[in-house]
Amino acid sequence: MRLFVAVVPPAEVLDDLAAHLEPRVEAGREIRWVDRHQWHVTLAFLGQAPERRLDDLVEVLTASAARRRPLVLRLSGTGAFPNPYAARVLWAGVEQLSGDLRSVARGIRSAASSVGAAPDGGRLFPHVTLGRFPRPTEATRWIRALDTLQTPAWSVTELALVESHLGQGREGRPRHEVLARFPLG
Repeated sequence: MRLFVAVVPPAEVLDDLAAHLEPRVEAGREIRWVDRHQWHVTLAFLGQAPERRLDDLVEVLTASAARRRPLVLRLSGTGAFPNPYAARVLWAGVEQLSGDLRSVARGIRSAASSVGAAPDGGRLFPHVTLGRFPRPTEATRWIRALDTLQTPAWSVTELALVESHLGQGREGRPRHEVLARFPLG
């Protein structure tokens, strides 16, 4: 099972993001835009976790989330990985208005590790992936075109455990399935 733990923005935030992107998507045919139902903020990428660990994983993630306070976030600004001059990924930034997203992510990562679902050790950089370039691309014009992005703030009251089914989505993209939700606080 290819799993990750994420914050999924509510519908009104996704609506706002979609409205902001809509005219740019038409102009950006060279970008493989991420489908709306896949917009999320990854807190822990667990990779290939053994299915036999799923019940234990849900149990420890539920307990970890319950120890954390709800957050207030909003999407704000844009950027590119690995950098704007050789971009492969175009992203929306995540602004923390209340709470500590990094602390929540550390707790989730530690809990997952405790049951043998060790997360990718990469440093947390909260973002929502908007699109991917087929090859390294100079993306400063896209960053400027999208940089006014600022969605309404929302309260994060739960986290989601998501399974990614590679190649099963539209045009061979991944299909995401929420397996469990974990209330914060």
